[in-house]
Amino acid sequence: MTLIPPFDHADVLAGQGTAARELFEEVGELDCFFVPLGGGGLLSGSLLSAKALSPSCQVYGVEPAAGDDGRQSLRKGERVKIDVPKTIADGAQTQYLGEYTFGIIRRDVDDIFTVNDAQLVEAMRFFAERMKMVVEPTGCLSFAGACKALEAKPPAKGERIGVIVSGGNVDLARYAELLAPR
Repeated sequence: MTLIPPFDHADVLAGQGTAARELFEEVGELDCFFVPLGGGGLLSGSLLSAKALSPSCQVYGVEPAAGDDGRQSLRKGERVKIDVPKTIADGAQTQYLGEYTFGIIRRDVDDIFTVNDAQLVEAMRFFAERMKMVVEPTGCLSFAGACKALEAKPPAKGERIGVIVSGGNVDLARYAELLAPR
């Protein structure tokens, strides 16, 4: 039996990088690109695809504010381990980046942003109301991060922005609870 970790393995990185590759093949080069960040598999694979297919593209990881081990690691220059984050983005409740993923992220990412749970709920609501899509909180990370970043610095006219939205694996009762008016 071979144990393959969920994010810190070359095959996983290659597989997860296909999401970005498919986007670049479909739409061409981008100016900036936002990718969810947990253990780093999707971001690392996306970085490799971006560097090969859209070399001038700026790539940003987005993780929960309660679990900012990636941002802390990038700033410190070494992997930082945190307690299990308390966030609705359960797919990003990782305590540290992988060894392989951190090497790629440290070398290639332009920055890492964080978003709070309220911003994730707003992103979920946008997808439900406007797009008629069920997207889990973790899958909303990159969209919420893009909204936050672009609010602070609006894009230039004609700027091409990509966002990976990953996952609809959410319990419907929990989904309804998160989106219920307060």
